[in-house]
Amino acid sequence: MKLTKFAAAFLITSMAYLSPATAEGLVEEKSQGSVRYATGGIGADEIAAFKAAAQKYPLELLFAEKAVPNDVYLSDVKVTVKDASGQVLLDTVSGGPFLLARLPAGKYRIEVDNDGVLKQQAVELRAGQHRRVVFVWEVPGG
Repeated sequence: MKLTKFAAAFLITSMAYLSPATAEGLVEEKSQGSVRYATGGIGADEIAAFKAAAQKYPLELLFAEKAVPNDVYLSDVKVTVKDASGQVLLDTVSGGPFLLARLPAGKYRIEVDNDGVLKQQAVELRAGQHRRVVFVWEVPGG
């Protein structure tokens, strides 16, 4: 029991001291066409880094599954972002529960697929603003 409390305290303390420079180094941008994006968030350091970087991106997506007692983060979610005319701007698979995207102001349709369960969300991004969209799936058979 003491070891668990120590480990939890150490984890919380180390996350508090994760510098912004270190955090940003854990968020690696990729590009697809004109879209720059980052995906990940596996492990405490990456989660902290993605949370710290999120406000710098117009669009933040988060993927989770309902679970008791707490929801759990998901990875390997297929993500497609289309513009207002239906053109695919981003087609990728998440490397963790977060996907951050640099998109210009406009209207978009986000389509996500977690193990064959599809979800869609229309999103409007405004210049200089950050938009967070959370997709939550129910536990299969639950």
